[in-house]
Amino acid sequence: MKNPHAARSARLAKLLGPNAIAIQPTAAMRPRNGDNEHPYRFDSSFYYLTGFTEPAAWLFIETNAACEATVTMLVQPKDETMEIWNGHRLGAAAAPAALGVDAAFANDELDAVAKRVIAGKRCLWFPFHENSGSYDGLPARVHGWVDAVRNNERLGGLAPTEQRDLSALVDEMRVVKDAHEVQQMRRAGAIGAAGHARAMRLSAAHFRGEVLKGQTLREYHLEAELLHEFRFQGASGPAYGSIVAAGANACVLHYYASNTPITATDLVLIDAGCEVDGYASDITRTFPAAGKFSPAQRELYDLVLAAQEASIAAAKPGNRVSDVHEATLRVLCQGMLDLGLLNGAEHGTVDDVLASFAYRQFYMHGTSHFLGLDVHDCGAWHEPGEEHLAVEKISPHTRKPYMAKPQRVLHPGMVITIEPGIYVRPAPGVPEKYHGIGIRIEDDALITETGCELMSRGVPVGAAEIEALMRG
Repeated sequence: MKNPHAARSARLAKLLGPNAIAIQPTAAMRPRNGDNEHPYRFDSSFYYLTGFTEPAAWLFIETNAACEATVTMLVQPKDETMEIWNGHRLGAAAAPAALGVDAAFANDELDAVAKRVIAGKRCLWFPFHENSGSYDGLPARVHGWVDAVRNNERLGGLAPTEQRDLSALVDEMRVVKDAHEVQQMRRAGAIGAAGHARAMRLSAAHFRGEVLKGQTLREYHLEAELLHEFRFQGASGPAYGSIVAAGANACVLHYYASNTPITATDLVLIDAGCEVDGYASDITRTFPAAGKFSPAQRELYDLVLAAQEASIAAAKPGNRVSDVHEATLRVLCQGMLDLGLLNGAEHGTVDDVLASFAYRQFYMHGTSHFLGLDVHDCGAWHEPGEEHLAVEKISPHTRKPYMAKPQRVLHPGMVITIEPGIYVRPAPGVPEKYHGIGIRIEDDALITETGCELMSRGVPVGAAEIEALMRG
């Protein structure tokens, strides 16, 4: 297979324009405490363009007048002592052949190389935002290089007259996945689904008396099953902190696995995914701890599943992300009225519930986000070029007017999550049988030519299928 990372750098060069220079660093190492560091995770955009996973690396892409690219990498120097302690380093000599770049230097030459490639360029591109600390101090460092070049203009070293945000280009490139990315995301979806199925089986086996005999099943036991399956199948680990929420804990959207006991009558909500070659899966399932839904649990579960099915049908080329959310809302709002969560005499029709945002008592988040190298992947949420079509709407969050731009049109190769839910906290007028029930169902959807492919359906989603898995 042709090096996909080198192909992306070449594609980016065409977008930079003539006589330009792009600078993209990877993430820095981060201390965990006084004598330890967090496990290293490269910067997503840097990896997208290079495929390189070592820290302290830099990418420079230069273009000439014809937009032809020269790609240079700065990497850690070879160091026998450091490699004994911390592992193999690629080194500058091996980097061009291994990474498909034109030239490579040790990163102790960074300042000299940066000033050399900046000189004479019309436009300088670099990431303006500081993404989780990946770019600490980058603007100041870049400006220092530009000032050094400008101070030598009398010797012919012209400094760039424009500076632009590189993320604006790379983020848009990352929205539509290529074949290599889809391959990794399918694998991440399959492994993530296997982790969920493993947790379901462990829970059911416990309440049959087959495992953890004499012990109390706790949320962290199910988290352990997820982590085992992720690593056992070759994922680098979880893509984010796993949510394992038993009973009423499921009504806390960002609840992380703790030591809460799980009882036989609980529903368990697990929101967890793994990372494969940098790419994330993001899957949520809600299941009965002992393997059988109660009637009230099943009523709410079937409602959420129906909402997801409507959203899946809307997730197709030509529709917008907002169409997916609208499909979810309409089904959920009708269900809230039918089940008595909302009183029809007070709240009116589905359209009335939508207009008043009364549904937000039980469903307060969006239905989709982009997925890729980041769990909440990059890319503008509104359709590029349609900013002038913004209309005034009322924000469901602030209840105040704002100018809403048309949301993104879906195209083949985009990957979004589809994750409706319902969260019933005790409140006056809410049927007691639903109190403390939280349900979310989430799958990873690759937009295709005709609709979407659900890459995370290796774990059942129908209530009867979940019960059958847990019986087995």
